[in-house]
Amino acid sequence: MVLLKAIIIAKVFLTGYSNIVHIFPDPVLYREPDAVNTIKGDVNMANVTFKGGPVTLLGNEVKVGDKAPNFTVLANDLSEVTLDDTKGQVRLITSVPSLDTGVCDAETRRFNEEAAGLGNVKVLTVSVDLPFAQKRWCAAAGIENVQTLSDHRDLSFGEAYGVAIQELRLLTRAVFVVDSTDNVTYVEYVSEATNHPNYEAALEAARNAK
Repeated sequence: MVLLKAIIIAKVFLTGYSNIVHIFPDPVLYREPDAVNTIKGDVNMANVTFKGGPVTLLGNEVKVGDKAPNFTVLANDLSEVTLDDTKGQVRLITSVPSLDTGVCDAETRRFNEEAAGLGNVKVLTVSVDLPFAQKRWCAAAGIENVQTLSDHRDLSFGEAYGVAIQELRLLTRAVFVVDSTDNVTYVEYVSEATNHPNYEAALEAARNAK
């Protein structure tokens, strides 16, 4: 314990107080590594590439007709959000690698525009971007109809929906529609993660879900 305190004091003295967060991470944003974070667990067999190279998706592949798996992610204010929070609503859920990339930016803006005409459909976009970064991006982009959610802490959504990229610790691009009784009615794992999803098919599935 004495040695640990000496190391901390030396680190603060040499590099500044701000770097102490690397010694004691924020408990809201960090947990001890679990089966996903240590790159273990089930593997989704969907064939997906990232910039042309094959990647491994962790978790189980979700298919039409499945009961939608629950998950826990963080909202922009660091509060926990689960699938059960929107029970009784139709949900259009997208996963994207990062909102700070061109395709993810354009995709989320597109769904934000379309959401106004979807009626009682909750549109959620999940990435491993930090909640603070998501909040800044939404403010800059004027996003009001899509709720952005962070899977950075646990990869809970990534594992539950089979979209966690093992090699990169990012989420691959995918779209899911879940009806008001938690049945999955539409799934697209985009075959090349840097490409756009099929917007028309996803929007039609969301309109038709009950």
